[in-house]
Amino acid sequence: MNLQPKKELTEQEIQRGLKFVIGDGLAAEAMTALTGGAFLVAMALLMGANNFQIGLLAALPTFTNSFQLISIWLVRKYNNRRAIAVICGFLARVPLLIIGSLPFFFSSSTTVEVLIFFLFFYYFFGSIAGPSWNSWMKDLVPEKSLGAYFSRRSRLTQILNVVLSITLAFLLDYVKQHYPQYELYTYATMFVVGGVTGIIGSIILSKAPEPLGIPLRDNILKLIKRPLEDPNFRRLLVFNSAWVFALNIATPFFTVYLLKTLGVALSLIIVLGIISQITSILTIRMWGTFADRYSNKTIIGISAPLYIGCFIAWCFVGIYTHMTANIILLVLIYIFTGISTAGINLALTNIGLKLAPKEDAIVYLSAKNIITACFSSIAPLVGGYLADFFTSRHLNLRVEWSGPKFTKVFRLVELHEWNFLFLIAALLALIALQLLMQVKETGEVEKEAVVRIMRTSIRNSLKEYTLIGHLIGWHEQLWTIIKKTLALDGRKKISE
Repeated sequence: MNLQPKKELTEQEIQRGLKFVIGDGLAAEAMTALTGGAFLVAMALLMGANNFQIGLLAALPTFTNSFQLISIWLVRKYNNRRAIAVICGFLARVPLLIIGSLPFFFSSSTTVEVLIFFLFFYYFFGSIAGPSWNSWMKDLVPEKSLGAYFSRRSRLTQILNVVLSITLAFLLDYVKQHYPQYELYTYATMFVVGGVTGIIGSIILSKAPEPLGIPLRDNILKLIKRPLEDPNFRRLLVFNSAWVFALNIATPFFTVYLLKTLGVALSLIIVLGIISQITSILTIRMWGTFADRYSNKTIIGISAPLYIGCFIAWCFVGIYTHMTANIILLVLIYIFTGISTAGINLALTNIGLKLAPKEDAIVYLSAKNIITACFSSIAPLVGGYLADFFTSRHLNLRVEWSGPKFTKVFRLVELHEWNFLFLIAALLALIALQLLMQVKETGEVEKEAVVRIMRTSIRNSLKEYTLIGHLIGWHEQLWTIIKKTLALDGRKKISE
């Protein structure tokens, strides 16, 4: 297998390579769907994980990003990003095979501690592969189509995730109801299949060509100081760190809250996740198009407030007597979450690629990942501690109506354990968003102007985005309805 880079790539080689990158993305997404997300949390809870251990599981992916300095050292020494990404990607899949094999051969050794131990190496090698892959993609994917290409790649991987997730969720619920003694073995089989699929993805990725990168000459410390000495990139680091800290205090515990507190079935949780992904699939192309046309910063400024609103809405989940009302609220939350995260994740990835100089891309992106990893990994641990702290604390806000015929108590807000986390995360995210204003991006357009352009474009030509068009201009539509209603009432009174 020849993994050496080439000095120059033809257009045909580039286009062929981009297809292989999508193939690897699909394999990696299948692997993640089988071994991560709600399934990993459910498996950990089945094995008796506590809040701190759940937080530790959530912290592992970002904590291991601190080892990305190894990736910089390897690139500096060998100047072969493809070999580093492919080999480390392959090594990252092996622990998944070990985790999946343990229940079949060493059932007594299958504990949460063992799970965390092997997942550490899974994320460790993945973190080394990541910067090499990012730098490689920056040179391989044409800059003018970064948003469009990665939005298409994300759309395809999310479609695959939807199909796999719903199938696996119903399978697991069936096993849990009819063959509970085999539930852990089902998770183990998923890990084995996920590991094999990931290895296939590494083989596919090895076929994508790599343009020869500019060698890194300075030592590691001097290299890592470069992005920190760049004022604009430093401001991006501050915003991104504050943002991921705010989000990761609460997001790892959404599934735990639904499973433990509300007793929601795993299949329903996956369906909610699929609803979120479908809305993300339907909108990510729009976000990518407008990110390329205007700026990533503007896209974050539009979608982030919507995401913060979803965190606030989580505080109201569970306060209703009827489960149907809670489910309706959850559906709305997941719809808006899918819409907003599609824009946020795409823009955060692209703005990092855009602000990183081509010759130092791996250094800048690694510094970004390492620094944000510190805050992102601490946040779930803080969240787990806060969840335990608020377990015995409640805050209830109620309104009581008393009358001659009936008395009714309306529960406005009921905060306890997890809900406190969601509110704290929303407040911290709102503060973090203010830091985005200090970041400068080439081609930046005022948010209000882009909102008007997006709304006009959506309404006139993109029927599939009609929902988003209404969401963007909901306040104007509401005011128009109010004015029409008032005008109609006025005319009725005059005629009377």
